[in-house]
Amino acid sequence: MKALVQRVSRASVSVNDQAVGKIGRGLVVFLGVAQGDSKEDATYLANKVVNLRIFADEASKFALSALETGGDILVVSQFTLLADSRKGRRPSFTEAAPPDLAEELYEFFVERVRSTGLKVETGLFQEHMLVEIHNDGPVTISLESRSR
Repeated sequence: MKALVQRVSRASVSVNDQAVGKIGRGLVVFLGVAQGDSKEDATYLANKVVNLRIFADEASKFALSALETGGDILVVSQFTLLADSRKGRRPSFTEAAPPDLAEELYEFFVERVRSTGLKVETGLFQEHMLVEIHNDGPVTISLESRSR
């Protein structure tokens, strides 16, 4: 499972020109589910995301997490994080989990993050989405459950 995490001042996601998720200061999490991923992977990444210290303290150091700052979280499914573009010009997505498993683990990840008490918004699974991000910093961190 892969997550691309961006610290934002605000963000939103729309489907068919309708906002389906909107947050203030916090994190946008693009989540890709791979073949062989499990609930253990989702739990690991959810804990990593909410505890990731990428918010500044009073000394302007990365010392605070979304849990500590009460940051919002916007989770957007993104199977393209599993792209393999080593060969040719067209990426392969064979490492991505099939949609039924991916959706189950995506929803499980979202519930794990919600269980922390933080405000959590989402995109819509398997829909074409427009995501507006005001990346704060910019700060972008890549996380993988298999590299623990």
